[in-house]
Amino acid sequence: MNSNDQPFDPSFIAERYLGIKERVWRAVQKHGRDAASVKLVAVSKTFDAAHIKPVLDEGHRVFGENRVQEAIRKWPALRNRFEGLELHLIGPLQSNKVREAVAHFDCIQTLDRPKLASALASEIQKQGKHPRLLVQVNTGEEAQKAGVAPSKTEEFVAQCAKEFGLTVSGLMCIPPAKDDATSHFEMLRSLRSRLGLLDLSMGMSSDFEIAIDHGATIIRVGSAIFGSR
Repeated sequence: MNSNDQPFDPSFIAERYLGIKERVWRAVQKHGRDAASVKLVAVSKTFDAAHIKPVLDEGHRVFGENRVQEAIRKWPALRNRFEGLELHLIGPLQSNKVREAVAHFDCIQTLDRPKLASALASEIQKQGKHPRLLVQVNTGEEAQKAGVAPSKTEEFVAQCAKEFGLTVSGLMCIPPAKDDATSHFEMLRSLRSRLGLLDLSMGMSSDFEIAIDHGATIIRVGSAIFGSR
C-alpha cells in the first residue's frame, strides 16, 4: 500500500508517533489548554497495516484516510483486531461513495456541497449511523481545491440543518501551501465561533503546533509519523 514500498522499522514509526504526542502535549501546555481538547488524527493514507500497527500498538486509535475504497480494503480487518478505532475521512467525497463512507467512517471532514449533503442525509437515515460531519472551508478560495468559500460557509451550514436535517459539528481547512497558515487558521476559528460549532480541524505535519495555538480541536498528522509518501 505504501507507494514508496521501502523497508521500514516499526520501532522507528513508534518513536516518531511518540515524538508527535510529546510535541502536541507541549503545545497545549504552552497555550494553557487541556491535552484532551486536541484530537490527533494519524493520517495513514497510502500506508498498509504493517506500517499502521506500530502506532496501534502504542494505543493510538484515531486515523485518517483520503479515499473510501482504500479504507474499505484496510480497516475492517484492523477493526476486528483493535477495539475503539475511530476513522476520519479527510479527502474529497464523491456522491457515489456516500453509502460506503457512512458505513465505514466515524467522522467525515469534507462536506462541501448541497448534493453531497443530500446524499449523506439519505444514507444516514437508511443506515441509522451518524458520523460526525465537518464542513470543509476553502479558506484560500483556490479553484483546484474542494471546500465552501468562507463567505458562503454560514449559509451552507444553515442549509445543511434546515434543508437536509444534518448536524454539522465543525469546520475543516487546508490552507494554500504557499501561504502562512496563521491567517487561515484565524479565519476558520472566527467562522467556527460565529457559527457556534465545536470542532476545528486544522493543522498538519508542518504546522500543527501553530494550529493548536489558534484553537484547533483536531489536527491531522501523517508524514511526521509514517514518513514520506
